[in-house]
Parts: sequence; C-alpha cells; structure tokens
Amino acid sequence: MVKEKMAASKAGNDPAFDKEGLVSISDLLTLERAELLERLNSSEAGLDPQDAGRRLGVYGKNELVQRKKENRLVKFGRYFADPLSLILLAAGSLTVLTGDPVSAAVIFTIVVLSSSLQFVQERRAERASEELSRKVALTATVMRGGERKEVPLADLVPGDIVLLSSGDIVPAGCRILDSKDLYIDQSVLTGESFPVEKSAGALREDMVQESANWTNYLFLGTSVTGGSAKAVVVRTGRSTEYAHIVERLVQRRPLTEFERGSRRFGYLIMRVTIVLIVFVFLINVLDERDLLQSLLFSVALAVGLTPELLPMIITINLSEGALHMSRKDVVVKRLESIQNYGSMDVLCTDKTGTLTENEVAAVKFVDARGEDDALVLQLSYINSSMGTGIKSPLDAAILSHGGVDAGEIEKIDEIPFDFVRKKATVVVRRGPETILITKGAPEEVIKDARTYELKGKRRPLDQEALGSIAELSRSMSLDGLRLLAVAFRPVGHERRSFSVDDEVDLVFVGFVAFLDPPKESAKDSIKVLQGSGIELKIITGDSDLVTKKVCSEIGLQVTGVLTGRDIEKMSKADLGNAVERANIFARVNPSQKDDIILALKANGHVVGYMGDGVNDAPSIRAADVGISVNNAVDVAKGAADIILMKNDLRVLNDGVMEGRKTFGNTMKYIQMGISSNFGNMFSAAGASIFLSFLPMLPLQLLLLNLLYNLSETTIPTDNVDQEYVERPKRMNIRYIREFMIFFGPISSIYDFLTFGALIFLFHATDAMFQTAWFVESIATQTLIVFAIRTRKRPFFRSRPSLPLVVTTVLVVSFALMLPFSPLSGIFSFVPLPPSFYIFLIVFVASYFLLVELMKSLFYRRHSQDLDESEEGKGSGLGTN
Repeated sequence: MVKEKMAASKAGNDPAFDKEGLVSISDLLTLERAELLERLNSSEAGLDPQDAGRRLGVYGKNELVQRKKENRLVKFGRYFADPLSLILLAAGSLTVLTGDPVSAAVIFTIVVLSSSLQFVQERRAERASEELSRKVALTATVMRGGERKEVPLADLVPGDIVLLSSGDIVPAGCRILDSKDLYIDQSVLTGESFPVEKSAGALREDMVQESANWTNYLFLGTSVTGGSAKAVVVRTGRSTEYAHIVERLVQRRPLTEFERGSRRFGYLIMRVTIVLIVFVFLINVLDERDLLQSLLFSVALAVGLTPELLPMIITINLSEGALHMSRKDVVVKRLESIQNYGSMDVLCTDKTGTLTENEVAAVKFVDARGEDDALVLQLSYINSSMGTGIKSPLDAAILSHGGVDAGEIEKIDEIPFDFVRKKATVVVRRGPETILITKGAPEEVIKDARTYELKGKRRPLDQEALGSIAELSRSMSLDGLRLLAVAFRPVGHERRSFSVDDEVDLVFVGFVAFLDPPKESAKDSIKVLQGSGIELKIITGDSDLVTKKVCSEIGLQVTGVLTGRDIEKMSKADLGNAVERANIFARVNPSQKDDIILALKANGHVVGYMGDGVNDAPSIRAADVGISVNNAVDVAKGAADIILMKNDLRVLNDGVMEGRKTFGNTMKYIQMGISSNFGNMFSAAGASIFLSFLPMLPLQLLLLNLLYNLSETTIPTDNVDQEYVERPKRMNIRYIREFMIFFGPISSIYDFLTFGALIFLFHATDAMFQTAWFVESIATQTLIVFAIRTRKRPFFRSRPSLPLVVTTVLVVSFALMLPFSPLSGIFSFVPLPPSFYIFLIVFVASYFLLVELMKSLFYRRHSQDLDESEEGKGSGLGTN
C-alpha cells in the first residue's frame, strides 16, 4: 500500500525551495550539479551560518510535526476543562447567585489552587524531559562556511550540504552530489527488505514521473547501509515525500504494561465513584436537603474519590526518575519506557562491547592447515580497504594490522555485506588479473567454495579437506578466537558489474582470527544483573563456540545454545519453549533476533534489547525496552527508548534500579488512594445517609481533598526500600484490588468509631462533629502514608524522604490549627476541646498499630501471589 503510494507520487505535486521560489522536483532531479547548487543558492562549501539561520526562519524546523509551543495561559486553562472542575465552577457561580459570595470565593480558590498545582508540577516535568532529550538529540554532519559541523536534524535547511556514511539516517530530502557504493534501506517507506543502490548524476526527464526511479534522491527517514555520499538538502520537514505518508507510518507506540494497568485502575475507581455519588445525591435530595449543598457534597465526594492526580504523579515520577537516571549515565528518550525498564526481567544483548572490550585485534592469518599465510592477509586487507559497506571492528582490526603491499589496485565493483549472506565481496584489478575477493562467516564462504589453495597449489575441497578445515575452525573457536573465512576466484577481465550470483566456485585460502578480550568488569556486571532478577541472554552473529568460551571466562553459566540454523527449523511453539532454556543464540540474522524477542514476550517476559549497529534497530524497536549506547549508529539510537552514555552493564543496572524506584513511588500513591483516602470518602458517603446533617460540609470536603493532594505531591521524591527494588515489578490489578479490600475498610471502621465517639462521648454539635472529623480525617489520611509506603514492620525502620515528611507534617499542622485561625469562620469550623486532641493521639496511634498488624497478615498471606505477579511468572495484568 505504502509502496503504491510512493510510486504514484507525481513530481509536480510537491514544492521545493530555492532562491527563486518554488520549483518542481523534476527540475531538481534533472539539473546538472553546478546548476542545481546555483538554483538552491548554495555551494560545495555549504551555507554560511548566518544564511542558514535566515533560511530556518523562512522554512521552519526540519520536523514532520511542527511543534508549536502552546500559550501558557491556554495550557493553564485546560486544567479547568475536566468535568469535575467545570461542575465545581458552575456550583460556585450558583452560590454567588444565591447570595453567598464567600463560599463561592472559597470554591473558586480551591479549584484554582488544585489546577495550579498540577500545572506547575507538570510544567517542571516537561522542562526536565526536554533537557534530557537535548542530550541525545540526533545530529547531521554538514558543511557550514567550508567547515564540517554537527547540526541538530531539526536545524537543517534547504541548501545545506550533508555528508553521509554507513549507519546514518537520511536527515532530509536530499539530491546526491557525490556517492561511493551507496546503498540505502528504504523499507521504512516501501516495505522492501533489500537496500537499493543510489548514485549521483542528473536523471532523464522520463525518469522523474515515478519516485521509484529517483536513483539520485534520498528520502528523509531512510538509512545508509553501505557506502558514503555528499548531498544537498532540497526538502525539509513537511515538504518531504516522507511527510505525505507519515499518517500511515508514524504511529504511537503501544501503551506500556504500566500505562495499561494505570488506565484500568482509573476506570475501576471511576465506575465506583459514579455509582456512589449518584446514590448519595439521590438520597440527600429525597431526604429534602438543600439541593445546591447536596450537589456540592456529591461533587466534593467525586473529587475525593477520583485519582485526579494520578496522571500528574506518574508524570512527576517519570521525570524525577529520568533525572536521577541521567545522573547515572542513563538518558531516557521516552519517559513512558521507564516503567518497563524497571519491570524488565530478560535482557538480550550481543557480547561484543557488552561482555568484551570491543578492542578487536587480528591475531592470526592462517591457511587451511592453520599455518601463517601472507595471501590470507593480503586478500583480507584488500577486501576491507576497498569495501564501502557497513564497517565493522573486524575490518578496522585487519586494516590496522598493516604489513601489506597490495600494489596498484583498481576497484571494479562491490557486493556489500548483508546479514543474510553474511559476506562482503569486492572485485579488483591488479595488472592483467581481475579477481573477486570474498570474506565472511566461515560456513557461508566455505559452502560456496569448490577448491582451496595451500602453498600456491589448488586442491579439491573434498570431504576430507572439509573435515580438516572444520576441525581447525572448531579448535580456534574453542580458544575464543573469532574467525572470518577468506576466498577468491578469477573473473572475466571485460566485466564491470557483479552480483551475489557471482559468489560461487570460490577458492578458499584460509582464516583471519580475531581476539576480543572479556571486560574485567563483566563478571561483576553479570552478578549484579542476576542479583536484580534479570536474566542475560546473548544474541550474536558470532559462533556458538566463541560465545561459550567468552561466557566461561566471565562466569556466565550456559544453560542452552541455539543457532540460526536451529531456529530456521522450529515452529513458533517450539521456539517459545526453546528460548526459555537457552541463553546463547549464535549465528542468528536480524529477523531471527526479532523472533527470539517476540517469543520471550509471548511467554510473559518484559524484554530489553541492547544494540548499537544498523542491524540492531528492528530488534531494539521490537523489544519492550529498546536500549542503545551513545556511540551507536544513528538508526540504533533513533529506535531506542534508553541511551547508555557508557557501554557497561553496571550502568544499565543502575538505570533499572531507578526505574523500579519510579514504579514503587507510583504504587504508593495508588495504595494511598485505595486505602485511607477511599475509606474516608466512603465513610462520608455512608454517614451522609444515616445522619440528620452532612458529616462534612462541601467546602470542608473540598479543602480536605486539596490538603491531602498537597501532601501527596512529594511522594515522587520518597526513598524506596532496597528490598523492594531487588526484583522486577509489574502492575497487577489483582494485587491492587486485594489491597483495597484489605486496607480500605480499616479507614472506614475508624471513621465510624470516630462518629460514635463524637456523638456519645463528646456530645458534639453539628459544627463540632464536622470540624472534629475534618481534623481526624486529615491526621489519619495523610500520616498513614508512613505505614503504607513500606512493607517493613515496624514502619519506622524505613526512612521516608525529607520533602515527604515536611509536607505531611505541615498539612497536618495546618489542619490542627485551622479551627483556631481567622479562616475557621469561612469553612464553618469551631474550636475543639483539649480532650479531643488527647483522643486523637490515642486514636491515630491505634490506627497505625492496626494497619501494621494488617500489613503483616496481608503480605504473609499474599507473598506468593505478589512474587508471581511482580516477576511476571504468575498472574498478569488484569488477572481475576
């Protein structure tokens, strides 16, 4: 569908920018180099920085979605648009009309304060997120004023000269000026899996009608898989071809598991709230109480019951977590991924650079008998030096070895490396001889060979020879050496073009052996991950023997091995079983990596994938958590959710701990909402039915909600117990529901005991009853956070954060002093007798004792369920 749309795109439909105004794409594609640069008012040296700045102002940011900063007043106004705020504002207006401006002013003030609280906190979180995004923003290499510079992608303008190489994302719509064996992955637009070759030079007029023929044009969002290019930007942002189909291709990523769980929790509470407040309102109306007061009371109940701060708490938690993670060299690109990062229980990664130093050295160049051979060195050196495809550390190791006199060599053609063939081939001419040189994975090169060369003599590659070579390969692999096979064959002198079909009848010459020593920190890193409940699985293109050798040196126990050939023969069900047992996956291609990740996800795991290469991008995106490193290629960094500033598993583990702390603090808010807060609101609803007066006036109830919310805003700063973060955590609705059933009634029981004490012990008037219950509610509802926030018993063994202590104490102190303050008249409070405060101290203490006792029973009774739900091995999200 997408491919058809591309093919149907007509040249004249899309504007391009130059100094003369808008011109058709056909002109830009058919112009010769000099005329093209003149039309764009550019040059080989690139744009002058001042000119680039001016053009940015004219053409706008190079973004598919133009981000217009919303006016702060408009944004602030949106916080008043939720249904509960609108009802309160309407009720306040009615109060003015009924002659009670003071009550109306209080209602308006509470609504403004509540909305302001959310606005300020979320604005702070947005600024933190923007700052982190700038740290890992992708850049393009451009010529500006004759100098190479790194410029943010969003700042590119028409006329910019960009330089591209393997692994780069094409940053804008570009016309190629120079290219060298340039191959582009256009699958993001066309769905085609194989790269297409692009080159410089003007197109004929008859070629520009179909975009599939645009061989001198690079589309925004595609990526360079091989070669290099110099190009001029002709389209940016929404004027590019990519923008025309962005509606199909750019989709919001699926909700994380935590987001889905939070949404279900919100729906659960909303359903209960709607039923309860409608019931209370009808009862009060039927009891012939004041209609406006009954409406306000019901709305105040809804405000108290609804977890309206949950989105804000989650946002603050995520931004706080991202800031903490950035201090530990873990930069979060997508805030929502933090929850999955903390829930991750399987990490898939390559061994190179993660378990090894990624300092590859070419240590041997041997023939079919394992003896040193200069021909192997010479042919591998020519292949690596002439190839312009994806450069690997192996190529760099060969080239840095030196000691090669290749003589005068002319490159004829190249067949770049790809992850299906696992070979790279060049065709060169040296004097009268033209030869095709191939190097790659031993099994792939040897299967296309028919003879082998030893001491200058060619011999048939029969079963005996194959067995001897296989044994040599096995022996070196067991020593931890990574191998590339090298082969060649003479080809016709007159030919200039070659394809994969020519990689046949090869002459095998030998192996290049590489050593990449294990990291000194790898043993400790693996122990740390295992201690955190994260299983490490190695997915590599290397051989199983080399990988097992590395694992044995770093202390990673091998539980099972699967190779790419094994996976090819497996059904989905078989692969699902096999991925649980195996922790080494060797000689796999990119599509098999995805299969492994998807199988693990289907088994209920939260899977992270860490990669830094071009071929890793699809797997990074397929995982629950995509992780890359700061020196990765652009396509890998672009696909990742998390960027590690250091390629170290200990850094990754530090980030996981922060993710779990973020999850823990979010759960504290939810647990508070379903225990003390929910119980208090339920008590208010029940008491309003049985008492002859409202147990708390609407204004008092709104003030109670505001003060409670203020005390909760510092939960994101709270400390999290070490025991809590030791294992992966997952959102589980069953756990939430059982927690609510277990702890919610405790709050209501104490409320009704308070009602009895006020009526029968204190013989309270209506005003004293309302005042006393307000004070008791604040004290129990907010102070109990110190017991709810930890599983430790007694609760004071866990140290809360200073901000949480300060806000809680201030809120409770304010509530205690309020009946004696000048504000008491506004809220209809009356002074309380000293005996009530003695009762309150005893009452709160006994409340804490009961909650501690119930905690002991709850966590002992549900410990097995909790372990299963948190680690994803038992009940999942929404389990009944």
